[in-house]
Amino acid sequence: MDPSLRAARVATYVYFVLCGTLMGAWVVHIPAIEERVGISHATLGGLLVLLGFGAFVGMQVAGTLTDRLGARIVVPVSGVVCGATLVLPGLARDPWTLAGALLVFGFCNGCLDVSMNAHAVHVEKAYGRPVMSGFHATFSVGGVLAALAGAGAASAGLYPAAAMAAMGAAGIVIALASARALLPAAPDVESPGSAQETDTSPAVERCGTTGRVWLLAVLALMVMLCEGAANDWSALHLKDVLGAPAGTAAFAYGTFAAAMTIGRLLADRFAARFGSMAILRHGAATAAVGITLVALGPWLWAAFTGWALFGLGLSGCVPQLFSAAGHDAPSAAGANVSRVAGLGYVGMLAGPAVIGWLTHLVALNHAFVLLTLLCATTAVGARVLRTGSERTRRPEMAGSSR
Repeated sequence: MDPSLRAARVATYVYFVLCGTLMGAWVVHIPAIEERVGISHATLGGLLVLLGFGAFVGMQVAGTLTDRLGARIVVPVSGVVCGATLVLPGLARDPWTLAGALLVFGFCNGCLDVSMNAHAVHVEKAYGRPVMSGFHATFSVGGVLAALAGAGAASAGLYPAAAMAAMGAAGIVIALASARALLPAAPDVESPGSAQETDTSPAVERCGTTGRVWLLAVLALMVMLCEGAANDWSALHLKDVLGAPAGTAAFAYGTFAAAMTIGRLLADRFAARFGSMAILRHGAATAAVGITLVALGPWLWAAFTGWALFGLGLSGCVPQLFSAAGHDAPSAAGANVSRVAGLGYVGMLAGPAVIGWLTHLVALNHAFVLLTLLCATTAVGARVLRTGSERTRRPEMAGSSR
C-alpha cells in the first residue's frame, strides 16, 4: 500500500471528525441558544431553513472549486472558515443576528462537507474497495465528541459562545495541520478492483447527472432529513417532552451519534458482502422502528433505545448513496456527489424546519411520525441501488473484505 494513499485516508478521517464535531457543537447548544435568543421551536425551525440554504449554496460552490483546484486546497480552507464561524450562533442575541450567523455557518459547513466527501470518493477509488462508510463513521465520532463537550460545558455553566469559540479554534489548527496529506488531484485511472465498477461509455457519461443520480438525490434528501431531525430535535425532545435536565438531554444526540458510529464501522464489510440495496432497505426499516418508539414511548429508556435504533438504521444509508453517485460516471464524480449531497443536506439542515412547523399542530414527539413515513418510503425506494454498477460489482466485491 502506497504510504501517501494511507496518509490521505487518515487525513480524510480527520476532516470527517472535524466536520462532525463542528456541526455537533452547534447541535448540542441549540437548547441554550434558543433560550438565550428567546424564540419558539417553530421560529427555530424557520431559522434552520437559512442554515440549510447556506449549506446548499456552499456545497455547489465547493463542488465546482474542488474539481478545478483540488481537494488539497478546498478542504483545508473550508475547515478553517467553518471553525472560524462556529462561534457566531453562540454570540447571537436576537433572531436576526442568529439568522445571519446560521446562514454564514451553514455556507462554510457545506463547503467542508461536500469537498471532503468528493475527496473520500477519490480515496475509495484508489483503494479499490468500500471505505466510504468508515469515513462517515468518523463524522459520527465527531458528534459524540461534541455531545460530551457540550454536556461538560453545560454542567460547568460555561456560556455557549465560549465553548463554541474554543472548539472552533481547535478546528482551525486541525484543518491546517492535516492539509498536506490530502491527495493533490483525483486519480486519473481507476484500479481494476475498484469499489464501484461502472459503465464509462459516452452515453453514461452524458447522463451522469440525470435519472439515477437524481433518484439517489431524492433518497438522500429523505434519509438526511431524518438524520437532521435527530441532530436538531433529539436534545429538545428529552428536555421538553420527557422533562430531562439539560445535561441528560445532550446525551440523546450522543446516543444517536454513537449508534451511527457503530453501524458505519460495520457497513463497509456488509456492503461488500450483501450489497448496497440491502444496507439501505434494512437500515431504513430499522430506523422506522426506532423513531416510532421515540414518538410513542413515554419513558427515558424508550427514548434512548429509539434514538439508538434510529441511528443504527440510518448509519449505512447515506454512505451508500454518496458512493453510488460518485462512481456512477467517473468523469462527473465531483458534480454528481455535489448534487446528491446538496439535495441531501437540504433535507438534513433545512428539512427539520418541517418538524418545527408541525409543532404548531401536534406535540414535538408526535411530529416524529413524519420521519417514520420517510424511512418506510426509503426502504421501498432502495431498489434504485440495483441499477447500473450495483448489479455488476457485487460478485467481485464479495471476496474483497477488509
